[in-house]
Amino acid sequence: MRLTEQQVRSLYGQDVQDRSGAKIGSVGQVWADPSGEATWVSVKTGVMGHHESMAPLDAARMQQDGRLQVQYDKATVRSAPSVETGTNQPLSTEQLAQLYRHYQIGEQAGPPPKQKQQAGGPEMVRSEERLRVGTESEPAGAARLSKRVVTENVQTSVPVEHDEVTVVHEPILDADRANVRAGIGEEQREMELRAERPVVAKEQVPVERVRLNKDEIVEEQPVNAQVRRELVDADVPERARRNR
Repeated sequence: MRLTEQQVRSLYGQDVQDRSGAKIGSVGQVWADPSGEATWVSVKTGVMGHHESMAPLDAARMQQDGRLQVQYDKATVRSAPSVETGTNQPLSTEQLAQLYRHYQIGEQAGPPPKQKQQAGGPEMVRSEERLRVGTESEPAGAARLSKRVVTENVQTSVPVEHDEVTVVHEPILDADRANVRAGIGEEQREMELRAERPVVAKEQVPVERVRLNKDEIVEEQPVNAQVRRELVDADVPERARRNR
């Protein structure tokens, strides 16, 4: 990737993405070939230590927001040969050979690349803190289903039957007297009577299923934090100051 001087300057500290768009880290340093073309960058991956993984700039491209996307996956870049953080030494022939083998690219002839030095007078790097907000999962309690037994009164009605006795007096007609035996004396007859009464029985039946369902709800939550940034003041004599 052919970069202009301005683009090279803007690379420092920018996020580096792999070919799928996943973040690998941020640009630490830039190396250029003898012609001045930027060819390698070191990537701060956030892993504890004082080393930065190397990544080639061939086939890499800069996004509109300034991020650098390399055409390798995250694992390949993070496992690449590394350099010490803050080094200003050019890449040695042995380092280049290791990098070419790791990224499976052909070795290039010529002097090894040197760390990109920015032209001009004395300079300093101005740094600032940037807020990187993420999320982490933590326990938020537990939802439980528990079953208990309660007793309640149920009132209803049921039809019941019973026998009732009615005394009927029926005169004997003259025509029937010849067929009825008359007699005076004590006599007793019985009739069996029946009556129904309510009977209660209980049975256990399933009536419904109760379950817990969990839905993930996404909502915006404000985050407030303080970040620091550096300001650079230039103390230039009035006679040597150029007005722009």
